[in-house]
Amino acid sequence: MGEGMSAASGRRTILHLSDVHATHGGLLYDAVDGIERLERVGRYAIDAGVTPEAIVITGDLVERGHAAAYPRLREALDRLCCALGAPVLAVVGNHDTAAAATLLGDDGWRAPGSLTADRIAHVGDLRFALLDSADGALHPQQLARLRDALAEPFGLGTVVALHHPPLPSPLPSLAKQSLANGDELMRLLAGTDARLVLAGHFHHPMWASQGGVPISVGPSLVYQQVMDAVPGTVAGDGEAMFSLVHLTGASVSASSVRLTSPAPLFTRHIVVPA
Repeated sequence: MGEGMSAASGRRTILHLSDVHATHGGLLYDAVDGIERLERVGRYAIDAGVTPEAIVITGDLVERGHAAAYPRLREALDRLCCALGAPVLAVVGNHDTAAAATLLGDDGWRAPGSLTADRIAHVGDLRFALLDSADGALHPQQLARLRDALAEPFGLGTVVALHHPPLPSPLPSLAKQSLANGDELMRLLAGTDARLVLAGHFHHPMWASQGGVPISVGPSLVYQQVMDAVPGTVAGDGEAMFSLVHLTGASVSASSVRLTSPAPLFTRHIVVPA
């Protein structure tokens, strides 16, 4: 797989999407079409001149009970890949079923009959470790394979992607929804070439660091948690968001982007340095 145009500047770009919750035969909460929002992300990237090396989707590809949405989602991901000239690397979430494996390719660790969909993918000088946390934890065999895969450094380093964040949300309603053995994962990553962990699940953006490894929890494409919801409840505001992640040899950053924005207060032309 080749590198995107952003690599020419020494910066690698990852378009990080999460929690698409695609549906079949109706809209999510009678209001949201996750696949249509995927299409809008593609248009945004083209209009904004974003040239990612990879598109990473961290799980909950479809809404629970909507497995019939996978074929339509596959078509949308193929269009996104073609439009942006970048591979789509998806992991499964707790809403996904075994049918999601058909979206993930046949490369990597998955053995015949395996219940996990872990994979390693190389995109230019980045290595991606794509982990199946659909049941809320990583099994010992998964961690052992990951340890073996990271035994030798690669290029600019490794980006680890999974659905469940390895640390808790600040929201009391989500405090117990993180990866059950997140500390174990982060201890394994410490001292390796892991540059970043990408996750989703919380439906709100969060940035953290543990053991020297940054963690970026991406917002959801279909709704965001209302952070001041009444205690004992959860609420979503319907905003569509995703993240732009940038890596250089020395730095990592992630920026949350809204698909809909208020009218600008001002607009001025700027000169971009060559």
